Amino acid sequence: MTLDGTGAPEADADVVVIGAGFAGLVAARELGRAGLDVIVLEARDRVGGRTWTDRRMGHDLELGGTWVHWVQPHTWAEMTRYQRDIVRSPAVEEAFWLGAGDAPRRGSLAEFMAVIDAGQQQLIDDVRSAIPRGVEPTVGGIRQLDALSIQDRFDALGLDPEARSANESVWVGHVNARLDQVGLSSAMRWVAATGGHWQLMHEASATYRVVGGMSEWTRLIAEDVPGEIRLGTAVASVAQDPDAGLVSVTTADGATLRARRVVSTLPINAIRGIAFEPALPEVWHRAADETVASQGTKVWVKVRGTVPRFFAYASQRHPLSVLKSEYFGADEQGEYSILVGFGPDHTQLDVTSVADVQAAVGAFRGDLEVLEVAAHDWMKDPLSRNTWMTHRPGQLTRDLAELREPHGLVRFATTDNANLWGGFVDGAIESGLREAKRIAEELAPS
Repeated sequence: MTLDGTGAPEADADVVVIGAGFAGLVAARELGRAGLDVIVLEARDRVGGRTWTDRRMGHDLELGGTWVHWVQPHTWAEMTRYQRDIVRSPAVEEAFWLGAGDAPRRGSLAEFMAVIDAGQQQLIDDVRSAIPRGVEPTVGGIRQLDALSIQDRFDALGLDPEARSANESVWVGHVNARLDQVGLSSAMRWVAATGGHWQLMHEASATYRVVGGMSEWTRLIAEDVPGEIRLGTAVASVAQDPDAGLVSVTTADGATLRARRVVSTLPINAIRGIAFEPALPEVWHRAADETVASQGTKVWVKVRGTVPRFFAYASQRHPLSVLKSEYFGADEQGEYSILVGFGPDHTQLDVTSVADVQAAVGAFRGDLEVLEVAAHDWMKDPLSRNTWMTHRPGQLTRDLAELREPHGLVRFATTDNANLWGGFVDGAIESGLREAKRIAEELAPS
């Protein structure tokens, strides 16, 4: 430990940022630009957090977060800064879904939209009174509605079995969990972020990909971080010494760094992987005990042949609830198609098993032969323990404001405590900007 001229401990950096996903990279960049010394500690061997572009099946596949949109303001600002472009996921030629009694249905996109249109609107019809301003997701009638799950709302709508099956399947895909586990607030806040238009919310959440991939984008942000980014460096503990005005961050290999502030970017489900002294506030313990609602999975599926572009919905009882076309190609085995699938419960599907994925795909279409699969189980990843954040009933209005509060010299930047697009890359960027601004103002020379 080094000492300053008075014999007091000296900081190794002004700020240590834990995590090099979007929140951590943006926070570190902004803090560095404000003239502060920053060190980023990232346990993975790469930057990007829950975004990860990897070369699989002959294509650059997004194993984590994928879709972006111009109605996500923080995302679009960062894409403009780094000259990122977008490409549309393929328009579909066919739609497959399950009707009443899980009876298989097949038709056009227009025919499917006709089945779900009324129910989708009824689900969120009161959104403008529930959350009048998307940037204030806990203000409005949502306080009276937050105890409800999405399933509660569907149960109350009285949809006919045909429409109900199709409508429920759409939202299982959005929230990556069973509907009785997810607060109605998750649906309301995302639709509020698109001005109350559910059609635009659907487009914003699952249509446009980043040209060059997420990993290239986060690499460019990392290049703009003035401080040091240490990969493969897991944090074991964070201990505050308020008298000295310093925080000690100890890594898994026993090294210790001292900083004037620390920014944690860990998701709610994973934050207990670090020991905090003093202990985290009760809101973090309560939220971590409950966990956020998303418990699902994402898997890429290579099937034989050039399959006409399609999307398919099963139910929340199936291992995969959504399947859609993304790429075509050819190799020594012949022509193939690559699909992306999502399921609401990661324990229902071994995403490493071709046989298990083949069985899950069979719920949509029995004519597809699975050749290969690729996935990362984010639920089993100790640094994430979820895919994208969705709230359980009651969590949004009870916890969101408290999750943004400082804990002594520790700050929290994560999409889990963002206002506008919580659960999305946009929310991660928002939180990184927010905490960087706070710290820069606190540590500015007087």
